[in-house]
Amino acid sequence: MSKKKRRLLLGNEAIARGLIESGCAIATSYPGTPASEILAAVAHFQNEESLSMHTQWAVNEKVAFEIAYAGCQTGLRAAVSMKQVGLNVASDPLMSAAYMGVKGGFVLISADDPGPHSSQTEQDSRLMAMFAKIPVLDPDSPRQAKELMRVAYELSESFHTPVMVRPTTRVCHSRQDISLGAVPKSNRRARFEKDPGRWAATPKFRLQLHRELEEKLAAIAQYRPTAPKKLNRHARSGKAIIASGVAAAHTKDILKELKIWSKIPFYQVVQPFPLHSKFIAHIIDRYEEVLVIEETMGVIEMQLADRYRIKGKLSNTVPRVGELSPEKIQEIVSEFVGLKFETVTITPPPGRRPTLCPGCPHRASFFAIKKAAPRGIYTSDIGCYTLGLNLGAVDTVLCMGAAITQAAGFYHAYKNEEKRPDIVATIGDSTFFHAGVPGLIDAVVQKVGFVLVILDNRTTAMTGNQPTPATGHGACGEPTDTVDIESLVRGCGVKFIEESNPYELKEFTALLKKAVKYSRKNGPAVVISKYPCVLHRARQGEAGEYIPVEVNEKCDGCGYCIKHFECPALIYHDDKEDKHVSIDPILCTACGVCLNVCPKGAFVKKR
Repeated sequence: MSKKKRRLLLGNEAIARGLIESGCAIATSYPGTPASEILAAVAHFQNEESLSMHTQWAVNEKVAFEIAYAGCQTGLRAAVSMKQVGLNVASDPLMSAAYMGVKGGFVLISADDPGPHSSQTEQDSRLMAMFAKIPVLDPDSPRQAKELMRVAYELSESFHTPVMVRPTTRVCHSRQDISLGAVPKSNRRARFEKDPGRWAATPKFRLQLHRELEEKLAAIAQYRPTAPKKLNRHARSGKAIIASGVAAAHTKDILKELKIWSKIPFYQVVQPFPLHSKFIAHIIDRYEEVLVIEETMGVIEMQLADRYRIKGKLSNTVPRVGELSPEKIQEIVSEFVGLKFETVTITPPPGRRPTLCPGCPHRASFFAIKKAAPRGIYTSDIGCYTLGLNLGAVDTVLCMGAAITQAAGFYHAYKNEEKRPDIVATIGDSTFFHAGVPGLIDAVVQKVGFVLVILDNRTTAMTGNQPTPATGHGACGEPTDTVDIESLVRGCGVKFIEESNPYELKEFTALLKKAVKYSRKNGPAVVISKYPCVLHRARQGEAGEYIPVEVNEKCDGCGYCIKHFECPALIYHDDKEDKHVSIDPILCTACGVCLNVCPKGAFVKKR
């Protein structure tokens, strides 16, 4: 392929292209926004270039990490991608991999989400890199993210260490014109050399590996290709600004807009940890006051150990919470250099809260749950179905898999109470495979009285319809073996297992009532709510049953359907003389579920 060929690529696509052009042989992931598109793009380029590499959506981040890491132990280049909270799941193998090191290059891509836009936390993956004692690279743009894949592999193989690359949402989901380079033909072959003292190290050997790791870090802090760069070489001042990631790109533009580019020294840090030792000495020796701009924690700042001259997040000069917008950075920089700044107030346009898609089977499931256990406690999990909170059918959302274990906790807290509430947990099919199975096994052993509703929509819907172990195809569309959810649940020891279509609302509600009754005396009851995601079904060209609905004269505008069902296709007309509900024909998917929602029978089949 010609090096001159260019494409407008998403940041995640640019990262994928960087992996491909760097000779990555094994790429794994578990989907999570903002990282989801990385592996999908790897699969695309793999098919486009006819590459014989392994690309896989794993059951969770820990599994993904361990598969890729084993690949690098054979001398091949490997990569694993995930979002920042996914790294929590993979933290156990990460810590050990840092000690044991690598043979082939190993790149861990952990996408952070300052804001957060679609995450439980704003945590900073760079701190996890510090914790594990591995280097981390911080790209400022899609183009630089692509370039840093090559640098990361070179760094990894030079020092035999895993390397983290930490793009943020703005890098992952912005687009840039990218030059496509040639895809190398690798001569590498998998060769695992047995070395138990390293690969199966006992605590005695781990102590020595820790010493070696500290030596690696000290050497990496001297590695010239990743050293901070002064971008305006001729600028001279007693003040300086240091920035990394997207904040660096914004700061560079702002310094030029303020016409102080040639006056205030500006340094971009590509490797926030370990921060280069010569750079630290240079900054402390040369400048009277230094501003550090970075998201989301003061990782660079805390390595510049001078609390008097260094200004940033630790000094509250830079906000500790939220994304650093260009407007906020301009305000911070202006104050630092002594320029007047007029605060610009941006009023966001009015909108409505997020809601489940029209025709989503989860909506019917939640409606039925509230009918079956009207005074219950509803624990839920991470996925589209979190939006069940709008329907009053979600009370808790902690982390992946916690719907089941929190249900157990509530049961144990209430089990000696005379009036124990019914407990209903909801979890998606992908999340169940990811983290639900251990909790369910524990619930069976402890005979926890609760109902688990597995919302099986045949895909990982929230992150872009990636396959699950039950789907039957892999990342590149290749056929795979499947794992049957019902059989898996039965294998966990559950005695009550039934499957039903939530679109058949009356029957589904009756089944849930049966499950609730069973759980009160006998322990876990599992109901599999099985119906494909409406968007996934449309993409696959699958036609469902078409049941057009209209609203008749029985509608008195009570708003019950709006409050308890909240389908976007239902429109409430708050006219003084004629309050009523109508159906938006553009949004309506004709699923027909609303026929069973109105207590007054105002929804009827269209003639």
